[in-house]
Amino acid sequence: MTDARIARFEERREKYRQMSDEALKAHFWELCDQIVAPIAELARTHTSPSIERAVLLRMGIDSLSAHGVVDRILEAGLLGKGAGHVLLRLAEKRGCGVKAAADAILEDKDVLKGLFEEVTQ
Repeated sequence: MTDARIARFEERREKYRQMSDEALKAHFWELCDQIVAPIAELARTHTSPSIERAVLLRMGIDSLSAHGVVDRILEAGLLGKGAGHVLLRLAEKRGCGVKAAADAILEDKDVLKGLFEEVTQ
């Protein structure tokens, strides 16, 4: 290692040595947030019907239903919210499980209207 690199390491080492366990923990989570932020932003702004179908499959929705539900969510302009999020929001609003919410979306595409107030239909 170069002398400059060793000096930077020793400087950081001394800084962390003086921190309490709570301060170290807070610093750790702050660094984690910095690392994950670009990934979370990318996930928030870039999705596709196939990704959203995969999410629904992992939520217990069968393949054929997942395809139809994602199509309905896409038609409603809500795919950017995440199909799983839309399904959970509808299930919560109706007081039912995610499978029943998926069935409701398949039976009536208008069930998605007004689900997110900030999105106009």
